[in-house]
Amino acid sequence: MPTFEDLDRLAPAMREAAARLSAAGRPEYRVRGKSFLLLRPPRKDAVDPETGALLDDVLVFRTQGQAGKSRWLGDPALPLFTTPHFDGWPAVLMRVRHLDAADAASLHELVEHAWAAQAPKALVKAYLAERDALRP
Repeated sequence: MPTFEDLDRLAPAMREAAARLSAAGRPEYRVRGKSFLLLRPPRKDAVDPETGALLDDVLVFRTQGQAGKSRWLGDPALPLFTTPHFDGWPAVLMRVRHLDAADAASLHELVEHAWAAQAPKALVKAYLAERDALRP
């Protein structure tokens, strides 16, 4: 069962990735200055359906275009969602409290893809070549 601590180890371990706190004091992960994963502040587009409270634990993962977004939203191994605010935007959302329901391998792949969506193409190519060379 993945936790936020697992995610906090995984995201900065991507090649040339860096963790920092956003202006709102929330974790954000970047590659060469571009965010690929962040914990966004509460916003009025994401509301708890039971309480009406703004969700304060929404993670944003960048995707590789709308096709990538559709692919991830269709993955039953991850509790991903979107909101109308993200219509047309290449990103999927997940609540921190639902990380434990995620499949660990799929979550790792999602972070990898989020990173690849923002990293320079040459960096992604080098990373994938090295990763694939290490696989049996």
